[in-house]
Amino acid sequence: MQPIDATLQDIRLFIAVYEEKSFTAAARRESATQSGVSQHIRKLEDRFGVRLFTRIGGAVTPTPAGDLFYRRALEAHKELETARRELRAYGSGLEGRISVGLLPALTRCVLAPALSQFMQKNPNANVRVIEAYSDLLAEKARAGDIDFAIVPAYCDANGLKSSFFLDTPEILVSWSGSSFEHLAPIRLAEVDPLKLVLPGSRRRAYLEAYLVSSGARVSRRIELDSMFATLDFVEGTEWLAILPGIMMVPEIERRHLTLSVLAQPELSLNLVRMEPARNPLSPVAEAFCACLQAEARRVNARWADLAGVNVARARRSTASRPADARTTQKRARANT
Repeated sequence: MQPIDATLQDIRLFIAVYEEKSFTAAARRESATQSGVSQHIRKLEDRFGVRLFTRIGGAVTPTPAGDLFYRRALEAHKELETARRELRAYGSGLEGRISVGLLPALTRCVLAPALSQFMQKNPNANVRVIEAYSDLLAEKARAGDIDFAIVPAYCDANGLKSSFFLDTPEILVSWSGSSFEHLAPIRLAEVDPLKLVLPGSRRRAYLEAYLVSSGARVSRRIELDSMFATLDFVEGTEWLAILPGIMMVPEIERRHLTLSVLAQPELSLNLVRMEPARNPLSPVAEAFCACLQAEARRVNARWADLAGVNVARARRSTASRPADARTTQKRARANT
């Protein structure tokens, strides 16, 4: 005998009769008629070719076959009810499969909470996330391999539709033992020549242009196209890097690295959403992008809250203390 041969209603009514020891009580419990309950039990007995209950007078007694079927029926009913409850959750939210391209700057602090919130609201959605640098992500968006990418505005937007996503400050990152004051504003033109880790491609050109405009002096450059390798390298050496503030929020309080607010001129990374111009974005992709953007704004605001005083200082003139950065470095070297 296999309960799978019975319908869920057959199983429910059989369990009710077995537990109530009465067709009348079982019918009352299941909001059915007594004749309907009797027909379902008879159908089960005919299907299996065995008696499940003996009926003597008004008494209903399970047979040994009925005892066995009851144990199996309970297991089957429990599994089916669990499946029904689990499937009910998939009836909410949006459905669909999407592919998204994100920079490491967003995958470090933004992706996990945004993805968790999105999947809770849209359990039947299928999300694929690719982490890569901006040029590759723009190429994939242009080719239609991904629904959209979040990349810097300086990327080549040919064949792509571009819309604003977020502005986040760029900051100078150094090891925890550096001479720079944590979260204090800094003018690169006023510090000793920098040993700088730079990425390749368009971001390097963007950063090199800033270095020229800020009057920064660079003694050595190394090109490293890996965001997390860059963090590890900077943490263990005297080399520096310029990185998006949104990915450095954990370091504000953890202080494994020193964060310096770039001042005069400031530098801000403008992130945009790029998608194929020929295709409209699906509702599920729009919803995921909105979730990403909300979380990115929250993290960005947290940076502003935790580093607020120093960010404000960076926006004001630091002309009254032109030699602070140089003096701090000289004192640090004198004490070593």
